[in-house]
Amino acid sequence: MVLTATPARPRLSGGADEEPTGLVKFHAPEVVFGTGSLSEAGFAAARLGARRPLVVTDPGIIAAGWVDELLGHLREAGLRPVVWSQVTPNPRDHEVRAAFAHYLEWECDVIIGIGGGSCADAAKGVAVLSGNGGDILDYRGVDRMTQPIPPLLIIPSTSGTGADVSQFCIVTDTARSVKVTIMGRALVPDISITDPRLLVTMPDLLNAATGLDALTHGIEAFVSLAHNPLADTHALNAVGLVCGHLRSTITDPLETEHRRKMAQASLQAGLAFSNAILGATHAMSHQVGGLLDAPHGVVNGVLLPHVIRYNARATPDRFVALAAAAGLDVAGMPGEEAADLLADHVRRLADDVGVPRGLRELGVTEADVPRLADTTLDDACLTTNPRAATLHDVEKLFLEAL
Repeated sequence: MVLTATPARPRLSGGADEEPTGLVKFHAPEVVFGTGSLSEAGFAAARLGARRPLVVTDPGIIAAGWVDELLGHLREAGLRPVVWSQVTPNPRDHEVRAAFAHYLEWECDVIIGIGGGSCADAAKGVAVLSGNGGDILDYRGVDRMTQPIPPLLIIPSTSGTGADVSQFCIVTDTARSVKVTIMGRALVPDISITDPRLLVTMPDLLNAATGLDALTHGIEAFVSLAHNPLADTHALNAVGLVCGHLRSTITDPLETEHRRKMAQASLQAGLAFSNAILGATHAMSHQVGGLLDAPHGVVNGVLLPHVIRYNARATPDRFVALAAAAGLDVAGMPGEEAADLLADHVRRLADDVGVPRGLRELGVTEADVPRLADTTLDDACLTTNPRAATLHDVEKLFLEAL
């Protein structure tokens, strides 16, 4: 699955229900998927030209034993890996700088991220600096990188972020307490290895959060102004897989089929949003995560039902297909009514997997709303939201979600 084109430009005029016409561009890495696929990491890294790869990870992945297994496979392939493991959730700008310094000190080449989205984002940040210099915050926005970056191999341990296949890198600007979005086709990893075994060691809250993140990716990509038929297929399938299997990974965490289906959901949702971009849910969620260091997928789970109802006024027919993919009987139903049912369905799923009902439970107050809304307007993800949003609109959405 290697298609090497740039995502199509967002369609900024016309109705959001229009079908895209003309050229469809789609980006995807080489994908290795399946139980036991971690054993392919050594061969994959060697094919990318690795001799001394930098492995970017976190203490939890080390404690779970996955890094040791990875290092064994890399060494079996004749490589001399170096580990940097100081990644925290919502990776900070100074962590990326420190990881890059480690990369330079050990004269590394290929960069391997193993872990959740934070590890993948940190690995991508190192690659950006290695190829382009400067500071990681210099690259906020779209296609700010002008030079090639080192090869990237990403191995996810969660079922939702999609960072292993996407052209996004999210880093926390610690001086401003906001998350910045770095986006560009160069950030699509060269190889993605998804081994569902790694998902078993996720704590329940992380499992719930990343699963809801995948659901949000699928829904937002499908209604995005930049949606296209190739991305649509992945988006709808991801929505169905999350709605059909996320609950079971909580209630029966060792059952392998549900884990495999959630791994597939994450992969397909990642392919969808990398090529169709996202919307208001992510634009808002990034601000809450930057301010409070709150779990990204949990914030998405709180915000998503509110944004579904907001967006349904602009693109109602798209929500009929989404609701059907989620397993709801909406045949012949008006779009806004189907969107209401889908919003309720998402909220019930969030309840079932233990996600708070409001942002207040995560520490957001009414006093925070003006600041959160203001920085939301600067987030690149808002550009492709199907319904335009003013500062007042975003403030209202935040208040509804409290």
